[in-house]
Amino acid sequence: MNTSTATPIVVDLDGTLTPTDTLVESLVRLVKQSPLNLPRLALWLFKGRAGFKSAVAAQVPPPRILPYHEPLLTYLREEKAKGRKIVLATAAHRSIADGVATHLDLFDQVLASDADLNLKGAAKLRAIRETVGESFVYAADSPADLQIWQAATAAILVNVAPRTADQVRRAVPIEHEFSPETIGLVVWLQALRVHQWLKNLLLFVPLLTAFSFTDISKLTSMVLAFLAFSFAASATYMVNDLWDLENDRAHPRKRLRPFASARLPILNGLAVAAGVLLLAFGLAFTVSTGFFLMLLLYLVLTTAYSWALKEYVLIDVLMLSLLYTLRILAGSVAVGIPASSWLLAFSVFMFLSLALVKRCAELVSLGEIGAAATLGRDYRVSDLVVLWPLGVGAALSAVVVFELFISAPETQSRYGTPQMLWLVAIGLIYWLARLWVKTSRGEMHDDPLVYAITDLGSRITVFGMIAVMLAAHFLTLGLSL
Repeated sequence: MNTSTATPIVVDLDGTLTPTDTLVESLVRLVKQSPLNLPRLALWLFKGRAGFKSAVAAQVPPPRILPYHEPLLTYLREEKAKGRKIVLATAAHRSIADGVATHLDLFDQVLASDADLNLKGAAKLRAIRETVGESFVYAADSPADLQIWQAATAAILVNVAPRTADQVRRAVPIEHEFSPETIGLVVWLQALRVHQWLKNLLLFVPLLTAFSFTDISKLTSMVLAFLAFSFAASATYMVNDLWDLENDRAHPRKRLRPFASARLPILNGLAVAAGVLLLAFGLAFTVSTGFFLMLLLYLVLTTAYSWALKEYVLIDVLMLSLLYTLRILAGSVAVGIPASSWLLAFSVFMFLSLALVKRCAELVSLGEIGAAATLGRDYRVSDLVVLWPLGVGAALSAVVVFELFISAPETQSRYGTPQMLWLVAIGLIYWLARLWVKTSRGEMHDDPLVYAITDLGSRITVFGMIAVMLAAHFLTLGLSL
């Protein structure tokens, strides 16, 4: 439909101009500041909706970065260039609305909630009529906007459900329609970070190193333990992504994550995270009480990492290496096989190196776009001169530990041909060096695990090392070095 360029366009904010809910984001940031704010939220509810929003806004500054519905934004800019008046009308607090208007430099006027008025429904319609008159085009997304659509000259539909869209079409002409994006299972799997479940294969390491993988009872317990850790990890990943919304949105690749891009609603994410966490607890209990306690320890440490420790330089990578090592210990507890000191020492150095690969890859990526430092973490691009040798040194330390393990008496008695393990040591040197070379070239993914999965050379090397270890155990070739 062609609408007169004299007819103003009134645009809703939450769910329309931005796919997110700015109040929910403010609440998440408030709790992030301090969990002690939760009781205050309950008290603020007695102030009514307008008073509640004002109380939250007084404690939390407006978001620095929001995702926007880019096709709608492009359309509004085109209409603005034709001379149409563009008005932002939102139930969000004025501090948020003014921040959006300043950032976009698009709107002629801003209508928003304040301490005395929650600008929604009839109140919003009155404010629109007082500002632009009876003739206006309304752009929105929700059934709650039906009253305003019905009073408008025409409607712009943004991600509107089919039933609501039909109601609007029967009431007013449609100037433009932006179809809703289909959110399928793939997006939820991305939010759950199912590919990260591969990290929990570390639980199987004690079973592998003890060569007890033919024990069906132990193998069953390990599968349940793997699922428990994986569901718990998914819950923490989702909460961590919600905690890191603004930092992720400032990152060249992380801004595309489901919550950072607002493809998934925050409240839905919290509900799913709670559900998978309860499932993880149930599975952990079926394994053993000791394993359940290990899972709780993992959750405590990863929560401490997400809430505070990741903001401190080097503390974060040390914590990551410990969390990886904790997975191996949890696997030991799940099947009752003690983890050797060799294995634990090797894993600490190995995973410290991989954690530093992750940080260096991020800094290289930021350096390529001219940024000087990370957001939310105390790292600067200039730190690479220290982090490079530290990461490579940790990798070589892991190799040295493994080489000492080859000569240990328990290794000589457990393996049929322990001398074959030197091939594994060579494979480790090649694989770790390859990761660091790829990082220096800017070819490393944000997560080295994802890179290892997708990189053919890494897959061949890792599977080759596992095959050699199994051969060294089961074959007796009578080699001597």
